[in-house]
Amino acid sequence: MNFTHDELLLIAIYESDSRKATIEKIREMLLYLDEEEKRLRTLALEAIAKLEKISDNEFNELELFPENGEEFRERTGTDR
Repeated sequence: MNFTHDELLLIAIYESDSRKATIEKIREMLLYLDEEEKRLRTLALEAIAKLEKISDNEFNELELFPENGEEFRERTGTDR
């Protein structure tokens, strides 16, 4: 599963001890968003959808804090 740079950052912020717990934390955050925060809502919903499609093992293998920035940019297709 290919996560965007922003999705990985969001997942890293709400990372918990399991994939399901991380999904629940992101869902909880959605409850506090204002109407103006549509982009963040969309980002969170897309991240949740992707997290629901991967296995727990794939979640555990996600590199949320890569040491090599170039590797991260190549994997996510971003220059951020």
